[in-house]
Amino acid sequence: MTLRVLAAMSGGVDSAVAAARIAEAGHDVTGVHLALSKNPQSYRTGARGCCTVEDSRDARRAADVIGIPFYIWDMAERFHHDVVEDFVSEYAAGRTPNPCLRCNEKIKFEAVLDRALALGFDAVATGHYARVTADGTLSRAVDPVKDQSYVLGVLTREQLGRAMFPLGDTPKAAVREEAARRGLFVADKPDSHDVCFIADGDTRGFLRERLGPAAGPIVDSTGEVIGSHDGAYAYTVGQRKGLGVGRTPDGRPRYVLSIEPVSNTVTVGSREMLEVTEITAERPIWSGLRVPPATPITCGVQLRAHGEAYGCRVVLDGGRIRIALDRSASGVAAGQAAVFYDGDVVLGSATISAAT
Repeated sequence: MTLRVLAAMSGGVDSAVAAARIAEAGHDVTGVHLALSKNPQSYRTGARGCCTVEDSRDARRAADVIGIPFYIWDMAERFHHDVVEDFVSEYAAGRTPNPCLRCNEKIKFEAVLDRALALGFDAVATGHYARVTADGTLSRAVDPVKDQSYVLGVLTREQLGRAMFPLGDTPKAAVREEAARRGLFVADKPDSHDVCFIADGDTRGFLRERLGPAAGPIVDSTGEVIGSHDGAYAYTVGQRKGLGVGRTPDGRPRYVLSIEPVSNTVTVGSREMLEVTEITAERPIWSGLRVPPATPITCGVQLRAHGEAYGCRVVLDGGRIRIALDRSASGVAAGQAAVFYDGDVVLGSATISAAT
């Protein structure tokens, strides 16, 4: 069956090959590049695969080589509200957000998908490394290094039913080789890294510019003040560098244990104090299950992008989830996602609110 497919083209090699594969399969494909900033230079410059004028040109040239129509959609206001402002407010609240995950949830598979369906498209395709199984569930990519199922774990079952990930069964090296064979000049273009909307990679400076200085204490695990900071938003749980408080009395490095936004306090301690075995999460999405689990389930959980999976027991507690890990995890930050797996298949996700 021929489908009308909207291919999101970032200007990088992955999305270009994804669009080419779908077109070659006989589908009616239209390429679209998302303009995410009214002033692209304020977000990122250079060939980074996201958010630049160069990227929009690269995407257009790739569409020309593939032989598909191409458009640019202005998503700047929506991106700023749902991703950039969310990023800033989450840090201000003492949490550590994942902007790539939020962009997938709010932009690519909500705003873009909704518009695509309204225009008569059947599906949206991206260059993410993940797979949608025959029964409509999300699964890991065959390339474990590039697997992006974690940042797609926030998608609903309905969204996954309209999503296409053509690269999920291919290693990244093979994708670059294929791009070169197809004559796509982005074959050797570097992958994008870091936060796409922070031009110089200086997250602390980006937040300070928007939130302003806010001096407060840095305390040890006993509550003793051992230093000061000019903005608790500049810290995240598990951080070791840039604390300016020296080592513990017995010579061990200190790490951020918690951030308390109300009192504007950053608490630090030894690495051992970062270990947690109990996690509380909220806002669950069960894309891999027809209905939410009525009883405790045993599964795996991934706590950060490209992080390891931990065995766990998950219990629903009203609208929240309690996660008991089989072994301790380190540096678990509120605001991050907990994504649940049965082997390679994503069962669902939730947002971490606390860990002990």
